[in-house]
Amino acid sequence: MNRKAQGFALIDLIFVCGIIGLLASIAMPRLALAQQAAGASSAIASMRAISSAQLTYALSCGNGFYAPSLPTLGTPSPASNEPFISPSLSSGVTVTRSGYLIQVEGLPYAGAPPTCNGLAAGEAAQGFRAGADPTTPTNSRFFAVNASSNIYEHTSTLYPAMPEVGASPAGQTLR
Repeated sequence: MNRKAQGFALIDLIFVCGIIGLLASIAMPRLALAQQAAGASSAIASMRAISSAQLTYALSCGNGFYAPSLPTLGTPSPASNEPFISPSLSSGVTVTRSGYLIQVEGLPYAGAPPTCNGLAAGEAAQGFRAGADPTTPTNSRFFAVNASSNIYEHTSTLYPAMPEVGASPAGQTLR
């Protein structure tokens, strides 16, 4: 009697697993690069949203002064009940989003009047700085923006040295 073999042999399974492993080793670095690019795009969009929200805040609620923090931008004015920035960006003083740590700071100015969303006199700022620093050491794109509305990029953190108004001492302007 002749019996025909049915199914896969062990060598066939090992060969298929080897092919899958080879394809995965080729695809994983590309996947990591795509994930970093998506995170950087999200950070740039967050910097644009913060810059736009700060301008809107200064013109409509801050009497020409800026919000000193992200939670202040998340507090709506009584007239509109809509915050100046999304709740996902205003949930804390620092926010982690898409692999980036996002923070905003504005130094209080003693001559600032009270604002429409509850800041007392002297708490609003004449300018602001915002930064987005990656949370993973393999990502080397750092972003920052200030009251001048230019977004800067560098290979190391820009946030500590970023002035509230004017050009950044390091990095290049994104176009």
